[in-house]
Amino acid sequence: MTPISRTGTGRRGVAALICAALAAGGLTAAGVALLEPGAASASSHREAPLISGTPQYDNTDVYAFVSPDKPDTTTIIANWIPFEEPAGGPNFYTFADDAQYDLHIDNDGDAQDDLLFRYTFKTHVKNKKTFLYNTGAVESLDDPDLNITQSYDIDLIRLKKKHQVSKTRIAHDVPVAPSNVGKASMPDYGKLRYQAIHKLSSGAQTFAGQADDPFFLDLRVFDLLYGGNLSEVGRDTLKGYNVNSIALQIPNKMITESDHQPIVGVYSTTQRRTAGGYYTQVSRLGNPLVNEVVNPQKDKDKFNASSPEHDAQFLKNVTNPELPKLIEAIYKIKAPAEPRNDLVDVFLKGVKGLNQPPYVKPAEELRLNTSIKPTASPKRLGVLDGDNAGFPNGRRLTDDVIDAALQVVEGELVGSKNDLGDAVDANDQKFGHSFPYLANPTSGSRGALAKGTTSGADVRSQLGDALQPAGTSGSGTDTTLIAASAASGAAGVLLIGTGLAWWRRRSQRPY
Repeated sequence: MTPISRTGTGRRGVAALICAALAAGGLTAAGVALLEPGAASASSHREAPLISGTPQYDNTDVYAFVSPDKPDTTTIIANWIPFEEPAGGPNFYTFADDAQYDLHIDNDGDAQDDLLFRYTFKTHVKNKKTFLYNTGAVESLDDPDLNITQSYDIDLIRLKKKHQVSKTRIAHDVPVAPSNVGKASMPDYGKLRYQAIHKLSSGAQTFAGQADDPFFLDLRVFDLLYGGNLSEVGRDTLKGYNVNSIALQIPNKMITESDHQPIVGVYSTTQRRTAGGYYTQVSRLGNPLVNEVVNPQKDKDKFNASSPEHDAQFLKNVTNPELPKLIEAIYKIKAPAEPRNDLVDVFLKGVKGLNQPPYVKPAEELRLNTSIKPTASPKRLGVLDGDNAGFPNGRRLTDDVIDAALQVVEGELVGSKNDLGDAVDANDQKFGHSFPYLANPTSGSRGALAKGTTSGADVRSQLGDALQPAGTSGSGTDTTLIAASAASGAAGVLLIGTGLAWWRRRSQRPY
């Protein structure tokens, strides 16, 4: 699909751009329409009033796909803590100790959990007398210089009609990959990432830690639909920000009901412990952008506390979505006729013959047919472009869910063929070829320089004698330890950062 610009595209081009990001919400809106109070299912970057004030518990995105290098397994990725500023110390980003981070599997289409993988975290501090996250260069996850660390347990809970059948601890005290403070603190972050991958006895493997935010889109749609005149388009608003990720790769046979029913519904939730010791669900996420764009203010917190079996209460938000009406009001592009049953069929039930389970109960879940093998060359529009291994059959990291959702919301499936998009077609960082597939997080040093801060050389020039040891001349050739460190660390990072060109979009790459 060709990105839409403001020149030479006419009224349809305008709709294309705006609907591009807005429609994505509408599309997923379909997924949101059938939800009840309890949890939140959507690409929830600050999507609801209450959760926006507690980022540690805020789901941002969920991905589920057949693993490209291990097609007998499925990989589920769930992210939390939106808009992590890479240099946001001295208190960097941790999972909450008083939360349950859950990955839910519905393997029979009845909108109720059959399997639940529960992650719980614990924070450890070696030295409480320092303000530092790390007290020196960190070479490994057990390095004594890594002052603040986290570990986690995983419990596998099996349920039947909402009743717990069994609970098994499948992992204990697994180390979390830390926040990427910077080059001086973590000279080989890739090594730390690798050490955080943990294999389970079942053939599964798990990862938890910081990662580049894999979602790519232009979020400025909220400025009255891209500035009201398309003056704000084509920028990946999430570029340069990180998230905290949980990734779990599981054998397909472990999560499906049987070989005859390979379709699973996936979503994630967060439960927070109350003062009384009980846990209350505060966030839920399945398809992207549902609670952000589809649900009105009155339903957002309710949606975050709901479960799929009660999604019918939000149905009208999907059958009568607000987004197409807004686009029509501002850009005079006629909205498709209502009710939007096409959105309900595709995003609440799954596509018939592809990822719709038999006897399905409409609910907002990310549905994946685990029998569809991954393709060697994924197409970013997924099913809309003939690639049945992609969105809305699950969601891969490279899937352009904004463009796909936009086209469907604006009537692609009901005769209104279109080629809409938000002009952001790929993530700025390359994804990995093996588990956990996520790109490494932007480091604090590179992140700061990329956003326009001064280099090590500039700092030395501005501070002058402040960086010189006593007795040396400010005009001499002697270099202090501080200056040397700045030159090798900050200046070197500056070259990398400027070479990457902060706002330059890279060409899309497959896994």
